[in-house]
Amino acid sequence: MNNLTYQMTAIERANLSRTIDYTGIRSIPEIWATVKQRYPDIVALHDPHSEPEIKLTYTDLYQQIQQFAAGLQALGIEPNPEEAVPPRVALFADNSPRWLIADQGIMTAGAANAVRGATADPEELLYIIQDSGSTALAVENLALLKKLQHRLPDLPVQLIVLLSDETPETDQTPIKTVNFSQVMAAGAQRTLKPSNHNPQSLATLLYTSGTTGKPKGVILTHGNLLHQLTTFGTILQPEGGDRVLSILPSWHAYERTVEYFLLSQGCTQIYTSIRYFKQDFKTCKPQYMVSVPRIWESIYEAVQKQFREQPANKQKLVNFLLSASQQYIEACRIYRGLTLSLKPASDSEKLIARIKSILLFPVHALAEKLVYQKVREATGGRFKWAISGGGSLAAHIDNFFEIANIGLLVGYGLTETAPVLTVRRPWHNLKGSAGQPIPGTEIKIVDPETKQQLSPGQRGLVLARGPQIMQGYYLNPQATSKAIDPEGWFDTGDLGSLTPGNDLILTGRAKDTIVLTNGENIEPQPIEDACLRSPYIDQIMLVGQDQKSVGALIVPNREAVEKWAAEQTPSIHEIDWNSKAIQDLFRKELNREVQNRPGYRADDRIGPFRLIQEPFSMENGMLTQTLKIKRPVVTEHYRDMIDGMF
Repeated sequence: MNNLTYQMTAIERANLSRTIDYTGIRSIPEIWATVKQRYPDIVALHDPHSEPEIKLTYTDLYQQIQQFAAGLQALGIEPNPEEAVPPRVALFADNSPRWLIADQGIMTAGAANAVRGATADPEELLYIIQDSGSTALAVENLALLKKLQHRLPDLPVQLIVLLSDETPETDQTPIKTVNFSQVMAAGAQRTLKPSNHNPQSLATLLYTSGTTGKPKGVILTHGNLLHQLTTFGTILQPEGGDRVLSILPSWHAYERTVEYFLLSQGCTQIYTSIRYFKQDFKTCKPQYMVSVPRIWESIYEAVQKQFREQPANKQKLVNFLLSASQQYIEACRIYRGLTLSLKPASDSEKLIARIKSILLFPVHALAEKLVYQKVREATGGRFKWAISGGGSLAAHIDNFFEIANIGLLVGYGLTETAPVLTVRRPWHNLKGSAGQPIPGTEIKIVDPETKQQLSPGQRGLVLARGPQIMQGYYLNPQATSKAIDPEGWFDTGDLGSLTPGNDLILTGRAKDTIVLTNGENIEPQPIEDACLRSPYIDQIMLVGQDQKSVGALIVPNREAVEKWAAEQTPSIHEIDWNSKAIQDLFRKELNREVQNRPGYRADDRIGPFRLIQEPFSMENGMLTQTLKIKRPVVTEHYRDMIDGMF
């Protein structure tokens, strides 16, 4: 990690000096002894919605991680010095203090984990156990175990740990099963053996869906994760006791690594959920929050709803104030040099923008007092910085939070990159960008066909290289060599460009995966294949990148629909494709076929759709010679229609 320093700016070096230094450690679990010593009595984890309410200080957290790890060792989970890869423990659970204790306890015991949420499809979870070669399984509760236990005897699992205190049903499985308290009791009687982790050791396997439908295990080492931990301080400098709201899945790479960093600096992590987060904003008054765009969209929508409920004259005033503030922040961006234009603003343009901002400031200040202060109060009023990732943030949302003076940074990365590659800086918060590379990270844009590097402003394929890039896909060298070239450049599958200042501008996706604003990744092909089972659907293409839900463009089977319509209304001569009857028919077909698909998840549900009469074909350039839909071509052709759907 010594090569990071020369890539840092003076501001970043100064910022880093204000955080606890972890550059000398070799594995993630080593952070807990340091932060416990620095902040022994500060609350590390707080779950206000559990029964009973949970509060663990850093001393408590350190002790419980150590005890859980010792318990695992007592139950047979410890590294074999003769094996290069540490033993794997599958960890299937959702956000809670016990998730973190289990995650870090597994690593402290000398093992690695393979993680996924408790609500994932059971077949996917069973595949992860098998593919990872996990010899132990930690699950959220008995209900999840019951969904898996019929297949567990066929897998290498020798130990099952319930993270609840439910009594294990030992008569239901021949595999040794213990609950959380029993692991802790075993650990209390055992001296913990130190692990032999180093930066090259496997820390975790994170499974990400592939186009084949088979999840791929992303190999992240302690070194990958430590790179994130030791560089985030260049951007954020949290203080001991700062409050952090946690709403994303803890096993997700984005939430996980930022959690590690914020906890390593002595923050108090407060667990919340979609149900409680608006209430928790007001009661907990957080300084930090990590989230996906959907959270900020929901806050924006709630504020807009309040505006719409005001009398007409007040609505008119609010809209005037918002418009004036929008002009004010745009003028400020110009004279501060924070615009996406490839050509810097001239001195005269900066002067005009400066004068405009001065003239608009009194109106903006009035709006601050009448409107924006109340918006900040709804989010607790104490935010230092919130970070949005897992998809691009819509421009109007980005603008609104800037107007309301709520610090919102946008970052970019993938599971394969542990995950952060770029992030906006507080002092260089360039709206519309995904930020600049974090220290030690290189980004380049290449031609998708020739792989030749492109100049600033030219759009191409985004490649990344740095200490956070995964070691590869577990037991999948073919997929690894496809993703990472011999020089270490990782193909992100995203399209974008770089500004002259090295800010990354994302413009689309080269691969098919659709990322929703809640951070969920949707692989369209299996869902499309399911929908094609309907006799009324001839062709279908899912859309919805950076939207709340997936939508669909559908080429109907005219003959089948005409036959159906004739049966419903024999006197019909011409079909009205926008009629309620036709729309209801396709809604029913989509819902049935998608929900009947194996592995169905709520996010797979198709929301808005449009019927189009021109089939995708080679003649109109929308099909390849192998009859695959050219998604970028179709998306561009129907851009206005797609935008209208959402």
